[in-house]
Amino acid sequence: MTVSNAHQFSFTSIDSKLINLSDFKGKVVLVVNTASKCGFTPQYEGLQKLHEKYKDKGLVIIGVPSSDFANQEFSKISQVKEFIDKEFYVTFLLTEIEKVKGKEAHPFYLWANSESGFIGSPKWNFHKYLIDKSGNFASWFSSPTKPNSQKIIDKIEDLL
Repeated sequence: MTVSNAHQFSFTSIDSKLINLSDFKGKVVLVVNTASKCGFTPQYEGLQKLHEKYKDKGLVIIGVPSSDFANQEFSKISQVKEFIDKEFYVTFLLTEIEKVKGKEAHPFYLWANSESGFIGSPKWNFHKYLIDKSGNFASWFSSPTKPNSQKIIDKIEDLL
């Protein structure tokens, strides 16, 4: 199967509902691999603020919990949900726990990692991929780049 863009992928939400990326045609999508027990975990707060500021303008944020880096995610999705609800009051989309690196990675990540190249693939938790309104790969941001950084905001506003 030839993959032309991100709209060909789907995730399962933290609430076991299907998240079809094709449902977000015409919207900008930020996909972030997350972890509950990481030094970057406070970025959830910044992601939530970004979500609140831009959701009505066409930004969709999808958090993808993953244990791929130092096993810093809970082993059960119920634990992730409880932690997120208690600590960060997240209202943007979250998926089930997924692999984001290696040959066993979720198909979206296999595609995005290919699009971004080795340098742009996740090296740690809270790596960010930005997808444009047509489902094309637009950019990536490394883990230390905070969601409220001018670099991310400028790119989102440019795409919106």
